[in-house]
Amino acid sequence: MKANRVHAFGPPNVISFEDVAVPEPGPGEVLVHVQASGVGPWDAWIRSGVSKVEQKLPITLGSDLSGIVTAVGGEVKEFKPGDHVFGVTNPQFTGANAEYAVAQASMIASKPRRLGFIESASVPVVAVTAWQMLFDYAGVKNGQRVLILGGAGNVGAYAVQLARRAGAYAVATASESDADYVYSLDADEVVFYSGGIEEGMEKFDAVIDTVGGDIQRQAIDFVSPGGILVSAVSRPDEEEARRRGVRCLFFLVEVTTARLSELAAILDAGEIETNIGTMLPLAEARTAHEMLDGMRSRPRGKIVLRHDT
Repeated sequence: MKANRVHAFGPPNVISFEDVAVPEPGPGEVLVHVQASGVGPWDAWIRSGVSKVEQKLPITLGSDLSGIVTAVGGEVKEFKPGDHVFGVTNPQFTGANAEYAVAQASMIASKPRRLGFIESASVPVVAVTAWQMLFDYAGVKNGQRVLILGGAGNVGAYAVQLARRAGAYAVATASESDADYVYSLDADEVVFYSGGIEEGMEKFDAVIDTVGGDIQRQAIDFVSPGGILVSAVSRPDEEEARRRGVRCLFFLVEVTTARLSELAAILDAGEIETNIGTMLPLAEARTAHEMLDGMRSRPRGKIVLRHDT
């Protein structure tokens, strides 16, 4: 089969599209004939050797996928050959940018019926990240005020939609050019960010950080006493948070069958929408990584590789 591989950490040109053996599923795993796979910032971190998840070379890149189960390993009872699934491959976030991939059965679920393979492959990591930030960690409930940093990003867009679905009052930061898009996600307010968050806003029960950096540090000022700032980007200043009487935490996403199934049901009900910005052939993963690294321009939305096999 063909796969996008790296044999040394580095810039996008270390990616090679090469022939490798089709993997075999072990206990608790399934073999997926991949129809589409996603590309996200974590793939660039893995490729360049700066991922927080330890990696061993050589690596087949990619974690997000959708496709058709072709074989199951021992102890797998939830899936059978022919099932249409989506999810991620494994805790190392590798292996999906290939014609076939092994995935842990506990990290995939039945594909949303309303979505095609390409749309489904755009969902797993970013949507589960938004879900965990809002509900598993911030405990967002109906009537609460939520500030989402980076509402036009792939995680932020899901966070806006899911917060509003839960009945929260959702305020999102975005550039002026992205305002109409963020409002289309049903945001209650959009705050333009150009180096600082405007003073005078009411405080929030939860801040959902998908950006990091200066805006994360400023956002601690806008958390209500007893509230929380959750980041999927970088570790917040815990000492500053304690001084202000608020909580903060950083986490790594945990994709599970249960969370994916919940999101699939919401997607099938039409209550949230996906956004694909770029679609490329599997062989052009290097181009996708050049977009991630800012070497090529890219539209807003998720990058997905289509597997025309």
